[in-house]
Amino acid sequence: MERRDPPSAKWWQLAFGVLCMAMIANLQYGWTLFVDPIDARHHWGRAAIQLAFTLFVATETWLVPIEAWFVDRYGPRIVVAFGGVMIALAWVLDAYAESLAMLYLAAIVGGIGAGSVYGTCVGNALKWFPHRRGLAAGATAAGFGAGAAVTVIPIAKMIATSGYQSAFLTFGLIQGAAVVVLSVFLRKPGQTAPVQRKRLALPQTSVDRSPREAVRTPVFWVMYAIFVMVASGGLMAAAQLAPIAHDFKVADVPVSMFGLTMATLTLAISLDRIFDGFGRPFFGWVSDNIGRENTMFIAFSIAAFAVVLLIAYGTIPSVFALASALYFGVFGEIYSLFPATCGDTFGSKFATSNAGLLYTAKGTASFLVPFASLLSAAYGWYAVFALVIGLNVTAAALAMFVLKPMRARYLAEETVALPLAAGAARSP
Repeated sequence: MERRDPPSAKWWQLAFGVLCMAMIANLQYGWTLFVDPIDARHHWGRAAIQLAFTLFVATETWLVPIEAWFVDRYGPRIVVAFGGVMIALAWVLDAYAESLAMLYLAAIVGGIGAGSVYGTCVGNALKWFPHRRGLAAGATAAGFGAGAAVTVIPIAKMIATSGYQSAFLTFGLIQGAAVVVLSVFLRKPGQTAPVQRKRLALPQTSVDRSPREAVRTPVFWVMYAIFVMVASGGLMAAAQLAPIAHDFKVADVPVSMFGLTMATLTLAISLDRIFDGFGRPFFGWVSDNIGRENTMFIAFSIAAFAVVLLIAYGTIPSVFALASALYFGVFGEIYSLFPATCGDTFGSKFATSNAGLLYTAKGTASFLVPFASLLSAAYGWYAVFALVIGLNVTAAALAMFVLKPMRARYLAEETVALPLAAGAARSP
């Protein structure tokens, strides 16, 4: 007999998933603090160092479908525990890396670990909350978006006082151990709750599509293309924020805001993580109420506006901090909207695997990060900003005028096909 879970179980599972995600956040969002210190010690060049970031994101995302298969077969605990061990090992390797090859190996190990945690926790949230996918995916992704906010200042201080190697070693071991402990409490739902259509007036499928079926649909690839466009800009900004601040001559300028006084770069990264963490569940909740594509259009347009502010006034410390925070506040919503949209379109049964396949778009986008370093070296950061603006404006238009009607037609055709198939099955 299938296990029935108490009503509180899903909220505990959501909380454990959020905490796990917070423990892997620094692998992506804390990386920018290490780029210039690594370059100052080894003189490898920013572009060469940022290739490690690309390898991390590519490995983190492209292996998620494989990790999702292990989750479906063995449950979330063992996969997340494995991820905890790998992220600890990655930062230990970073601490002792004396060559680019070792740095790249650490990035790959960290990507495997982070992907194991990320894909498992988001997929688990989609299964536990089939009637609130936007909010659940957003809250889980918020752990990844905001998790670095608490540790940005301690990491920055440890880099300044003890060196970046000590920061890698100390925080790597802490983060990895926390994930292993939290993995013990994770599990999949005993009985999937039906979608409560009266409470959620969104177009949703009544058929569970396997990953093989999902990738054969044009709507999947339109979602994938939009994801790549928006993720490209966000990843470039996340990896390059410290170099941009240094080149704009604002990184170490003290600025007072919200009762805090600190260096502009430190404040900007802290605000970025807070706004990013808030934006993911907020826009997930908004999309549950006004629709996925409508929310995408609003968020992507605001992102383009934030980059325009950076172009016009980014050399002013307070504007730099606020504009980057605004940008990340609307960028992170892709990690709640796209899994939710994927679940709405292809169903709950294979939600982990399908969302994992869509999440590989982030890995594809990561290859623009080293390109941004080369583009900035040749034409300046304003060329990079112009590219980010163009990608976000294009993505906003595609979401509203291509994806929205395409997905509506796909779900409408499915609704018509089901009764016909059922009638044919009943016919003698």
